[in-house]
Amino acid sequence: MHIQPSGPKVRPFSYTASCLEEPTTDWYLCRTSAGMYAVTAIHFLVGMAKTQTKPELMSPVGGWPQLRAAIQSGADAVYFGLEYFSARAKVGFTLNELDDVIELLHTHDVKGFVTFNTLVFDNELEQAEQALIAIAKSGADAAIVQDIGVAWLASQVAPELEIHGSTQMSATSAEGVKLASNFGCTRVVLGRELSLADIRKITAATEVETEVFVHGALCVSYSGQCFSSEAWGGRSANRGQCAQACRLSYEMEVDGQLHDTGSDRYLLSPGDLYAAEQIGELIELGVSCFKIEGRYKDENYVAATTSAYRQAIDDAWNNLDSKPNSQTRQMLEQVYSRGLDGHFISGVNHQTVVKGRAPRHRGVKVGAVVEVTTESVLIQGLHEIFPGDGLVFDSANWRSPDEKEEGGSVFGIETTIGGLQEIRFGKGQIDFQRIREGDLVWRTSHPKLVQVLKPLANPSHIKGRVPLNFQVSGKLGQPISIQASLYSRVLGRKLVATANSDELLEQAEQREVNNELLQDQLSRLGGTPFTFGKLDSQIEPGLFLPVSQFNQIRRQLVEQLTRLQLARPTSKYNQGFVADWKQGNRRSLNHPLNSKSFDLHLLVRNEEQLEAAIGLAPATINLDYLELYGLRPAVEKIRAANIVPRVASPRILKPAEQNVIKFLLSLNCPIVVRSGGLLVELLALPTGDRPRLLGDFSLNVANAISARTYLDLGLDSISPTYDLNGTQVSELTQFIDPSLIEVIAYSHLPVFHTEHCVFCRFLSDGTDHTNCGHPCEKHRVELVDQNGRRHPVMADVGCRNTVFGGEAQFSAKHLANWLDCGIVDIRLEFVHESAAQLTNVVSEVNEFVAQTLAGKSLAHSQFERRLGKLAPAGITLGSLRT
Repeated sequence: MHIQPSGPKVRPFSYTASCLEEPTTDWYLCRTSAGMYAVTAIHFLVGMAKTQTKPELMSPVGGWPQLRAAIQSGADAVYFGLEYFSARAKVGFTLNELDDVIELLHTHDVKGFVTFNTLVFDNELEQAEQALIAIAKSGADAAIVQDIGVAWLASQVAPELEIHGSTQMSATSAEGVKLASNFGCTRVVLGRELSLADIRKITAATEVETEVFVHGALCVSYSGQCFSSEAWGGRSANRGQCAQACRLSYEMEVDGQLHDTGSDRYLLSPGDLYAAEQIGELIELGVSCFKIEGRYKDENYVAATTSAYRQAIDDAWNNLDSKPNSQTRQMLEQVYSRGLDGHFISGVNHQTVVKGRAPRHRGVKVGAVVEVTTESVLIQGLHEIFPGDGLVFDSANWRSPDEKEEGGSVFGIETTIGGLQEIRFGKGQIDFQRIREGDLVWRTSHPKLVQVLKPLANPSHIKGRVPLNFQVSGKLGQPISIQASLYSRVLGRKLVATANSDELLEQAEQREVNNELLQDQLSRLGGTPFTFGKLDSQIEPGLFLPVSQFNQIRRQLVEQLTRLQLARPTSKYNQGFVADWKQGNRRSLNHPLNSKSFDLHLLVRNEEQLEAAIGLAPATINLDYLELYGLRPAVEKIRAANIVPRVASPRILKPAEQNVIKFLLSLNCPIVVRSGGLLVELLALPTGDRPRLLGDFSLNVANAISARTYLDLGLDSISPTYDLNGTQVSELTQFIDPSLIEVIAYSHLPVFHTEHCVFCRFLSDGTDHTNCGHPCEKHRVELVDQNGRRHPVMADVGCRNTVFGGEAQFSAKHLANWLDCGIVDIRLEFVHESAAQLTNVVSEVNEFVAQTLAGKSLAHSQFERRLGKLAPAGITLGSLRT
C-alpha cells in the first residue's frame, strides 16, 4: 500500500506501523489508495483522546521589511495592525495594503492575523463595522480583539471571520477563556503572567485553542489593566497609545521614609520574556500557538527571534534537545534585550522580574571597566568586541538614573598583556571623565550579527517554503499528466492541480523521461513560493517528451495552486448593522433630574475607613481588603448598621485560586465583579443562589454594545471603563438605561495592576509569598515619580500589586452631567485617605449632589478647589478630561 501525506502533521511517536512500506517515526494523517484515512500505529494500539497538531509560530510584523523577514525565517503566522484599532498605533499597514499583505502571506502558506485589539468608542462603532468587513473580505485568517462587544459585533457583521481573544482580555483561567469563546473566539491569548502549571490546568479544561507569548517585552501591568497612560497623559494603553510610564524611574517611600533601592531605580520596568527553554513543555501542554512580542522592533529582531524559535519548536516536536545553545541566546540578547528570563512562565521569582538597573535595550554584557585613560577604556572582557560595535557604559550604581549614559561605536581595539581589551572611540564621541572603574559594559549593537542575519532579515527574494508533491503518469502516444499537491495550513486542507502536456509521449531515442529528469525539471521552482517535495512516477519507461513541455506544465501547476491558495469564500456581510442596532436601542434623551434621591456607594480598604463610612450611612459599603479574613466581620458590622455590604473581587483569578470565589459567595452579599472568568463562574450558579453582580471598571466596558452584552449576560449594573472621558460616560445613556450604570465619581486610578510584587522585591529577600515574610501587611509603600507625586501601592489577596494614582480623580462638571442624564448610583473609592479625610470628602460630595438634584446652579471650579484641599494629594481630572 502506497501512502502519501495529505493532512496536518501530528506529533511523532517511537512506533512503526506494519502497513507502511518503510519504518518511520515521521507520522502523518494519511489517505490510502482506497480513499480512507489511515493513522499511526499508536492510534490503533493505544488510542488517543485528541490528536495534537504541531503548534504555530507567530511573529510580529510592523511593516513590509518585518513581514518578509518573518516569512523567510520560518513563521507559520504573523500578526499585524492596521492604521486604527490596534494596540501598537504607530506601526502596521493601511487598509489599502491589506489585500497585498494577505496575498503575500497566503502564497507562502503563512497565516495573517489582524490585531483589532483596542477598545472601541460608541462614535467609532460604524467605522469598526467597516473595518471588520474589510478584514474579512481580504481573506485574513483572524482578527484579534480585546473588546467583548467587538467580538459580538464581528459575529453579526462578518460571521465567517475567525475571531481570537487578545491578551488584553486578561484571560487567566479556563473560565476567562470560556467567556471569550462564548462570543465567538476560537482562540484566546493567555495572560503572560501564567506559569506552566497554570497553563496546564487551563488547556486541560478547555477545547478552545490557546496562544501564549514566548519572547519579548513584558508589560508590568496585566494587559488591559493598565491606566497609567490614560491617567497621566490622556493616552490610553487600551487604545494603542501606551506612554510606557512603567519604564520611568521611581523612588520608594516606606512608612513615609525614603527607602534605599541602591542602583535599582526603575522599580516597575521588567526584563524581557525568554521561554525558548520551556518550548518542549509548552508543546506537551497542548498550546496551539507560540507568539513573539515586538511589533515595534526591526527586521533583524524578527529574523533572529523567528529563526531561533522555529528551530526550538522543530527540535522539540521531533523529540530532540530544543534548548537553544549559548550562541543563539547571545544572538537574541544582542538584537534586543532588557535581560532575558523565563519570568512567570517558569515560576514566580520577584527578585528577577524587575532588575531595576535600566529600562532600555542593553544587549550583551561584554565586560567591566578596569581602567579609564584620557583616550581609551580598558575592560575585562567576557565576549569578543569588534570595530563598529556599539558599547554603552552602565554607571547606574553611582549616577542619577535618568542621566545620559556614555557610549559610542568602537573605533579600535587592542589586547593588552593580561588579556585586557583597550577600547578606543572616535574623537569627541566619549566623555571619559563620566566613566569609572567597575562600570559594566554592554554591547548594544553588533554589525557583524546584522550581516549574519541579512539573508533572513533582508532577503533579495523570499525563498520557496511550500513543498509540492508530484504524481506523474503517462503512456506511449498519450500526453503526460502531472499532478501537484500541497497541504495548505492556511486553508486546513489539501490542494491539488493537474496539467497535461500538449505533445504526446514518444519512444525515446536518447534521453528518456525517468525519475532523474522529472526531479530536475519539476524542482525548478525558483522565484515561486514552492519547493520540491516528493515524486511518485508511474510513467512507462523508455519514453520521450521535449523539455519545453515540462516548463509549460510547471508554470500551469504553479498558477493553479496559487489561485487555489488565494481563493476566498463568498460570504454575506451585514452592512449597516451598527446603524440599525443604534436605531433600535436609542433611548429618549429627556432625563428629568431626580429631585428625590440618589444612592451613594463607598469603597473602603481598611478598618479605619470602614468605621468612618458606617457613620455616614451610605446606600452600600464596598469592601476591597488586602486579605480575606477581615471580610466576614466587616460584612457583619455593615449589616448591623442596616447598610448593604458589597465585596470587590480580585481583578485577576488564576486556576489555583478557586477558593477565593467560594469564600466570596459564603458572605451572601452582592459582588463587584472585576474578572471575566469570575463572571462566568457566577453566572453558572442557579438563579436563586446567585448574588447581585455589579460589573466593575476592569471589565473595560467602553461602548453601548459592550455594556448591553454584559448586562444581557446577567450583570445587574455596570461601571464604565476609565478609558471613557466624562462626556462619553454621559453618552452611554443614549442606549443604556441610566439606572443600570454606576459611575465612579471619586477614585485614585489603579494605574498599574501587576503580578510583580514590589513589597517582596524591595522589602525582603524572598522570591514569592511563601518566603517573603509578607511586608505588605506591615508597611505602607508609595512610589515617588519624577514630578514628586506619591503613588500608594497595595497588594490584594493574590499578592498582586496595584499602584494607585496619588491624586484623586474627580470632576464636578461631569458629575452634574451624569446626574442630568439620570445616573444616580455614585461610587466614591478611597485608598490611603484617613477617616477624617473620607468623612470630609463624602460630606462635600453629598452636598454637591443634593444641591445639583435640587436644581441649584453651582460653581464647579469652586467646589473642586474645596474638595482638592480635602483629598490627600489633591484632585485631577485624570481620565475624565474631555
